[in-house]
Amino acid sequence: MATYIVLNLLFLTTVLGVLAWWKLLTFGRVVWATLAVLLVTTIVFDSLLIYLGMFTYPADKILGIRVGLAPIEDLFYALLAGLVVPAIWKGLDRERKV
Repeated sequence: MATYIVLNLLFLTTVLGVLAWWKLLTFGRVVWATLAVLLVTTIVFDSLLIYLGMFTYPADKILGIRVGLAPIEDLFYALLAGLVVPAIWKGLDRERKV
């Protein structure tokens, strides 16, 4: 069975590759600020939820690198959201202008 990092990397590279192919990726100041906010809030709230015992990660499925209490693999979801949402927005705006 694949570990979280393998699944995350496969999904992230596939999605970002498709978005790059369609020329939808954007990396402006707003995207970087959004990524920072998403990553910080993910670290804070995932750490809190893990501390409260609301969920755990199997040790054999993660690298063991943690930011706060959250495994580094958990940050991929925030990273993906912070890059995909602006790309979708850009694509919708492009369609509207055609």
